[in-house]
Amino acid sequence: MSHKVSIGRLATGVPGLDAVLGGGLPEFSFNLIAGPPGSGKTTLAHQIMFALATRERPALFFTVLGEPPLKMLRYQQQFSFFDLDKINAAIRFVNLSDDLATGNFDRVLARITKEVEASSPALVFVDSFRAVLLEARHQAKGKISQQQFIQQLGIDLSSWQATTFLVGEYYVATDSSPVFTVADGLLLLSQNVHRNSMVRKIQVLKMRGQATSPGVHTFRITGAGIEVFSAAVVRDDSGAAPVAGRALRSDARLAMGVPGLDEMLGGGLPSGYSLLVAGPSGSGKSILATAFLAEGVRRGETGVIVAFEQTPSRSRSHTIDDMVRAGKIGLINTRSLDLSIDEIVQHLTEMIYRMNATRVVIDSLSGFELAVAPTFREDFRESLFRMIAVLSGIGVTVLMTSELEDRYSDLRFSPYGSAFLTDAIIAQRYIEVDSCLKRVMAVVKVRASAHSNQIRQFEISEDGIVIGDPVLDYEGLLGGRPTRRSASGTVDGGKRR
Repeated sequence: MSHKVSIGRLATGVPGLDAVLGGGLPEFSFNLIAGPPGSGKTTLAHQIMFALATRERPALFFTVLGEPPLKMLRYQQQFSFFDLDKINAAIRFVNLSDDLATGNFDRVLARITKEVEASSPALVFVDSFRAVLLEARHQAKGKISQQQFIQQLGIDLSSWQATTFLVGEYYVATDSSPVFTVADGLLLLSQNVHRNSMVRKIQVLKMRGQATSPGVHTFRITGAGIEVFSAAVVRDDSGAAPVAGRALRSDARLAMGVPGLDEMLGGGLPSGYSLLVAGPSGSGKSILATAFLAEGVRRGETGVIVAFEQTPSRSRSHTIDDMVRAGKIGLINTRSLDLSIDEIVQHLTEMIYRMNATRVVIDSLSGFELAVAPTFREDFRESLFRMIAVLSGIGVTVLMTSELEDRYSDLRFSPYGSAFLTDAIIAQRYIEVDSCLKRVMAVVKVRASAHSNQIRQFEISEDGIVIGDPVLDYEGLLGGRPTRRSASGTVDGGKRR
């Protein structure tokens, strides 16, 4: 060969799938869509077919014993990708049931050949291909074998310059069909049910001639069809695409919107950092997060909040609702219990780029864990690492809240052991003073930066958080006895030390 052969790629029309495939489907490839019943195989095949089929590039869809064409179309019409005008004009259905009833691979192959030669399709689908093999497996002597049938079908369809999709109930791990060897591409679909949650996954086990995205990717079936959420890829800074061309990390500091807190952080939160605000229920985490976003809006910056519990909008001076309605803040508000980390990260990053957001709030990690489907919770810590790394890679500054049980006797900042993943930590706690609960906060760390080590009392007013004086010699904030001495030198009960 004197030059390389260029292989064209076809856009599948399935959101997220082209990225997983490495740029789309190779043209004229011989593909298998495998998976158990109900995993979405037929829906995926139809969605690809309706996206690609035109009068100039028609599609031929062979149905077998699985379900009659009329019954199948009745249900597929419920998806928004279905285009009735393409039926018979760009898409034609052929039923192979009568040919299969003979149990003769030669006859089945002859029928497929006849139909393909008559319409010259650019796309060919066979659903269910496994039913073809099971029905015609008892062959008379002298007829072609199952393997010969598959190989000949693949050769014929490739020579006709058709991109082919065989759909079948294969489990891959337990099947050893020769179709796995002949196929150029192999897509495996699966589904997992845990109590009231359903998680669907897709994996590209094989795709000749191109690099695919490794691993298992989740997908969801909605009224629009299938949407694939490719696994978040952690890249180093050199490979990242920052928002609006900004540097991933800079010397700039972001104001928090809480008077006195910037001073405690050493001049504000460094741009591009991730901050964890940890504290018990009612300590003011969400109010601090609201102030952080509102300060950005005041300075002309847009933001995004992912709310897994309730939207933090109680402060009268600036509410999330007002900022969302004004288009200054993007809101992802979900209480679904079957999400995947990749789905959340994809929706979040899409909104960040769409709004050119620079500030992101995730409220809270506790609600985040509950929203994730049970099958992903074992790897929640690893998933947090990937999410923080992806957000850091695009240059946004992230504030996350984490609810902790205030036990007064131990030092914890996150129940997920994820504190080391973040660049900065603010701890909020309660202390008892004269039989009253008081709120205090401290900056535990700001990576590569000097910061205050004071424990300071604060109050929550109608205007938000108001930081007060340092609390001296209080040993109960991060463990120890709940004794306290203020700047005036008095301790609990009014006695002096």
